[in-house]
Amino acid sequence: MSHPLDGRVALVAGATRGAGRGIAVELGAAGATVYVTGRSTRARRSEYDRPETIEDTADLVTEAGGHGIAVPTDHLDPAQVRTLVDRIAEESGRLDVLVNDVWGGETLFEWDSTVWEHDLDKGLRLLRLAVETHAITSHHALPLLLRRPGGLVVEMTDGTAEYNRDTYRVSFFYDIAKASVLRMAFALGHELGPRGATAVALTPGWLRSEMMLDAFEVREDNWRDALERFPHFAISETPRYVGRAVTALAADPDRARWNGGSLSSGSLAQVYGFTDVDGSRPDAWRYMVEVQDADKPADTTGYR
Repeated sequence: MSHPLDGRVALVAGATRGAGRGIAVELGAAGATVYVTGRSTRARRSEYDRPETIEDTADLVTEAGGHGIAVPTDHLDPAQVRTLVDRIAEESGRLDVLVNDVWGGETLFEWDSTVWEHDLDKGLRLLRLAVETHAITSHHALPLLLRRPGGLVVEMTDGTAEYNRDTYRVSFFYDIAKASVLRMAFALGHELGPRGATAVALTPGWLRSEMMLDAFEVREDNWRDALERFPHFAISETPRYVGRAVTALAADPDRARWNGGSLSSGSLAQVYGFTDVDGSRPDAWRYMVEVQDADKPADTTGYR
C-alpha cells in the first residue's frame, strides 16, 4: 500500500507553489500521474514575479515517486483549459482526481477594507481568479472525470464552512471568494454524487507556504524563529500536510461519505491517521476558535 494511487491520474490546477505544490507532490508520492498547471513557468513568470514554477513542481512529483507533467495554463481562458483536458484524455484516457486550487489573489486583497474603499479592479480580478477559474476548469474537466466511477473533486479554499459562516474573513472580496468555493463543493456534490463521483471543499490550516515564510522572514528549517513576533504561528503546517489529506481521500474507497462537505487537513488527520512532515497533527481551525480567536496565549498543547 505504499503506492495506493498507482495507475490514477490527477490534475492539480494551480500547482506552482503553496498548497497546490504540496498536494501534487503527495499525490505523486502515492504513485499517481499528476498534471500540474499554472502561469509561472521557467520561461515566463506570472504577475507574482516569484521563482517557483510548474516545471519545478512536476520534477518534485516525479522525484517523490509519481509522474509529474507540467502544462502551462491560464485557467481564465476556456480554450486553454479545454486544450489541457483534451491532452489528458489523449495521453492518459482518464482523470481520477481534480484539485481546483487556482487562487492568485495574494497581492489583490486589502485587509479590513470595505467594499467601497477596496480597489475595485483588484477586487473583481480576485473574484475572477478565485471563482471563475474553478468553474471553467470543472466545466471542461468533469466529463472526463465522470468516464469512470469513483472520481474525486477537491475545491481548495481558506476556512471551513462552519468557521467562515460566523467569521468575517479579511475583507468583502476575500470573504466572498472563499465562501463561493465552499458553496461550489456543495453544489458539485449534488451534481456528482448521483453520477458516482465525490466533491469536497478542503482547507489547510495556517499554511507555511513559500510566500508566508518570506513574509515572516524565515525558512522552513527555522520557521519557529517567527514565533516571538507571531506566537500563534506555532500551529502552522507545511503544504505537504494538506497534500496528505487529499491523498487519503483519493485512496479511500468510502470517500463518498464526505460528498458535498467542508473538510480541513487537521480534521482529516484525526480520521485517517496521517501526520505532517515533522510527525505532528496540527488541528488549526479548532485552535483558531478555542485559542487564537478567544484571545488566549499561544499554546498548541492538545492541538498538534
